[in-house]
Amino acid sequence: MARIMSLAEAVEENVRDGDTVAMEGFTHLIPYAAGHEVIRQGRKDLFLVRMTPDILYDQLIGVGAARGMKFSWGGNPGVGSLHRFRDAVENQWPRPLEIEEHSHAAMANAYEAGAGNLPFAAFRGYIGADLPKVNLNIRSVTCPFTGEVLAAVPAIRPDVTIIHAQRADRNGNVLIEGIVGVQKEAVLAARRSIVTVEEIVDELSPPSPNSVVLPGWAVTAVAHVPGGAFPSYAHGYYPRSNAFYIRWDEIARDRETFTAWIRENVLAAKPEDFARHAAKTAAKVA
Repeated sequence: MARIMSLAEAVEENVRDGDTVAMEGFTHLIPYAAGHEVIRQGRKDLFLVRMTPDILYDQLIGVGAARGMKFSWGGNPGVGSLHRFRDAVENQWPRPLEIEEHSHAAMANAYEAGAGNLPFAAFRGYIGADLPKVNLNIRSVTCPFTGEVLAAVPAIRPDVTIIHAQRADRNGNVLIEGIVGVQKEAVLAARRSIVTVEEIVDELSPPSPNSVVLPGWAVTAVAHVPGGAFPSYAHGYYPRSNAFYIRWDEIARDRETFTAWIRENVLAAKPEDFARHAAKTAAKVA
């Protein structure tokens, strides 16, 4: 069953050097607070997995925590490039970065295969695409019943998956509402999982039609971190800070500016700071 603990304890117990780590959340519920705790604890040689790596993975790459990344799109959404990601690929700063690029469909199916304890995913995809020419993990398989040739990719089985959600009850059951993305599959595919939440409640309220409940037996650790998805948004709690995404483009362009920002806003900060940031953003639109 899931254990409710502090974020520092959850990361210390479940994220290890060299791990394959998935931090999922599609446009919202991105686990920024947890990612910052991983940086503060100095984890290194991580192989990062995420369908849409954005600012959080730019930060992890920029501090040298990552040795590689599997992904299907990478950028600062609505703004442009991830400059720390580009610097690592183009200039090997602060260290070389292995990359494995896929389509969204491949990543989603690979998580599904991992959740089902299958060795690979088969699906219709990559027809006419060039990615199979540069990614040896994109192959094909012939259906034994129809003869149809399908795309095939290895299942994603993270050592640890980290997500953010709206609420958990005191038994560790987790409620995710809004755009649910692949959070459920990513948690079920992982050996260990950490979920940060806005609230811990006695009972989960009746979920909305588009929601997921992860049972406590499928989760390793739950940490109460209000605002833990900021500057992304948490449906029902606070909006996305578009201003920060725009500002990040300037922060991340320069190595020294980036390093100074990390020193002040990550290394010298704490999870409780996220509640204050999210509250300010919510107040502006109230």
